[in-house]
Amino acid sequence: MGSALMMNFLTRRKFLSEMGLSGLALASLLHREATAAHGLPDGTPHFAPKAKSVIWLFMNGGVSHMESFDPKPELNKYAGKTIAQTPYAEVQNPAKLALERLVVPDANGNQRNTLYPLQTGFAKHGQSGIEVSDWFPHIARNVDRLAIVRSMFTTDSNHGAQTQFHTGRNMLDGEFPTLGAWVHYGLGSLNDNLPSFISMGTREYWNKRDGHYLGPAHDAVPLRIDAGNPLDFAKPARAESDASREIGASLLRELNAARGTVYPDDPALAARVASYELAWRMQRSVPEALDFTKESAETKSLYGLDKDATREFGGQLLAARRLVERGVRFVQIQHGGGGAGAWDAHGGLKANHTKHALAVDQPTGALLEDLARRGMLEETIVVFATEFGRTPGSQGSDGRDHHIYGFSVWMAGGGIRGGMTHGATDEIGFHAVENRHYVTDIHATILHQLGLDSRKLEVPGRKRLDIDHGRVIRDILG
Repeated sequence: MGSALMMNFLTRRKFLSEMGLSGLALASLLHREATAAHGLPDGTPHFAPKAKSVIWLFMNGGVSHMESFDPKPELNKYAGKTIAQTPYAEVQNPAKLALERLVVPDANGNQRNTLYPLQTGFAKHGQSGIEVSDWFPHIARNVDRLAIVRSMFTTDSNHGAQTQFHTGRNMLDGEFPTLGAWVHYGLGSLNDNLPSFISMGTREYWNKRDGHYLGPAHDAVPLRIDAGNPLDFAKPARAESDASREIGASLLRELNAARGTVYPDDPALAARVASYELAWRMQRSVPEALDFTKESAETKSLYGLDKDATREFGGQLLAARRLVERGVRFVQIQHGGGGAGAWDAHGGLKANHTKHALAVDQPTGALLEDLARRGMLEETIVVFATEFGRTPGSQGSDGRDHHIYGFSVWMAGGGIRGGMTHGATDEIGFHAVENRHYVTDIHATILHQLGLDSRKLEVPGRKRLDIDHGRVIRDILG
């Protein structure tokens, strides 16, 4: 079919509208043109990196640090007593701790004074002998790969803390870029056939976007674990053969070339031309990355794809490994999105955490082991995070409230030292009291391992606070 005949069936605008991913590709390429022209980040690290990619696992709702990675046997000893009846009577006084930022009297403004016993057991694992909750046996098996930071704190006592963990700023402060957006802004892509920043799982309305003042080019691309339909507009609106698609693409090149003759010095036009071709390539490469048919039965079983409880999260983590393997820079996976978040155990904590730990534990352990055996963990940072912890005291009869004064996050790979804990909360898990870290210290550590200095990424006219940059947690670096 010749070009003239094709024009009767396919207008330039219709072709572009059916490309679907062209807007994504265009934004990315126009950003490259702009940064090259104005001396902004061009994808070159500021210093030699230890890591290339990040897999960011975020547990929505608030995982109890005391029933995961920071055991507190004193809670069993004093269960049912108020804090005032224990040796820790003054533990709720934050004024004694010289907090970096203003905090509320207690999480959600409520007092949860009656200590609640641990709802699961703990055991020592690995050569390091680090104690991990019995709810996380697969992660525990990999404890010698983990650096567990037990001394995190934040300042938003409600679920806007999800945004705070991703951006470093309270959602009431305005809109700020997420860590993934900063990584994308600073480094860009390792593979022009795939998006370099991808998100999987449900995100809440307060945590929907990433780029903000960096621009939409730095928003994550949302993916579904469905090779046939991984994201909206990822395939043409109508079925067509490869041959017919090539004819359309050839026609588009001719039209753009003709316009390029009229406007030979238009870099935006050149970027648009390249973006449409990139979008076409993404229509092939994204489904291929999410096609598990070539994965071995052993690998799929390792991730739990053969079990109802682990299939969804396991599929997302297997996809994350495949995406990073193909050059995706930053993959963020939200577990338990919907409402306040699945881990928000104000009541029935034991049932809640048993269920959700079962869903994420095996896939997370599998990810660490799979990356390690492929030689990828050395250059891939895996993060397991949540917005805050849970109160040492009970809420109602069998729950725990939000807790901002102390909680745990762990990291592995990418030059992070394994088999260690860093920082500490007090004996009942109330306050982070040793090597305290605000959430942006996690950001600073990840950026450092990727070879980025956040101060060199600042946008002119957008002065950031010192706490926005955070401090590198050097004690956990190899």
